[in-house]
Amino acid sequence: MKLGDIEIDGRTAALAPMAGVADRAFRELCVRYGASYVVSEMVSSKGLTMHDRKSKQLLFLSKEERPAAAQIFGSDPTIMAESAKGCLAYEPDAIDINMGCPAPKIAGNGGGSALMRNPVLAEEIMKAVKNAVDIPVTVKIRLGWDSESINCIDMAQRAERAGMSAVTVHGRTRQQMYAPPVDRKMIAEVKKNIGIPLIANGDIVDGITAAQMIEETNCDYLMVGRGALGRPWVFSQINAYLKNGVILPEPPVSERMRVMVEHIKLICHYKGERVGIREARKHAAWYIKGIHGAAQYRQQVGMLESIEQLEELAFRIVKENI
Repeated sequence: MKLGDIEIDGRTAALAPMAGVADRAFRELCVRYGASYVVSEMVSSKGLTMHDRKSKQLLFLSKEERPAAAQIFGSDPTIMAESAKGCLAYEPDAIDINMGCPAPKIAGNGGGSALMRNPVLAEEIMKAVKNAVDIPVTVKIRLGWDSESINCIDMAQRAERAGMSAVTVHGRTRQQMYAPPVDRKMIAEVKKNIGIPLIANGDIVDGITAAQMIEETNCDYLMVGRGALGRPWVFSQINAYLKNGVILPEPPVSERMRVMVEHIKLICHYKGERVGIREARKHAAWYIKGIHGAAQYRQQVGMLESIEQLEELAFRIVKENI
């Protein structure tokens, strides 16, 4: 897939811009496992234009995670354009506009998926951002606001008219949040009605579901979100299946714990142990999901205060699951 002059490897998989999850540490780890494109956590356009410190931290993109896009959200075309210009200081390979986030604090303020209810404004925002920067601009949408207002085809066509280099479609409405299963048929309809690349998102958790998404939608590329939580190796699994038809098994508990510790040490390296270990608790809970005794381990994860405690817990989990 090409985004402007950027060549992205095959149809493999990108890491979705999950707020509070897809930080620098996780993005870099996923790239090591084969993610060929990543997107930053979403950044508030207002916060960025007001020089908010947190926004700047979220926008940092390292050499180890390229190609990478910076994602922004908001509902004012002028502010969105200005924030896109602000992103250029961090040298992203592309700008991504969030029009799919279902979180009440985002949609409730007119951003994210709320823009699915106002396609005219959405198109104005896309045009404003596109005209503000000289790098590729993409947009992430949902099927619509609810089942009575499915308008993803219209939104995707507006994206194409506005000069977007690609559109990512999450196969659910805002009302559906993250359940039931994604509507692949609707994603396929979007693909039939646009001439720019389509990135499919939703329920991609391994090589088989990745292949099914491609077969049923004819999408140009895949984006993995929740399927990577506590499982950065999912990108290796997807790549192996798509390229060679090989089904890679889930790694043994010992390897899962090794990766967990490596991941959390990286978070602490970038954010400091005090902040990092608290943020890492949710990641640790995802890594131990499905392991025998997980409920008990999750309680202990919630009380972690240091890397040493994490390493002790990881060692015990491995020992008790031999």
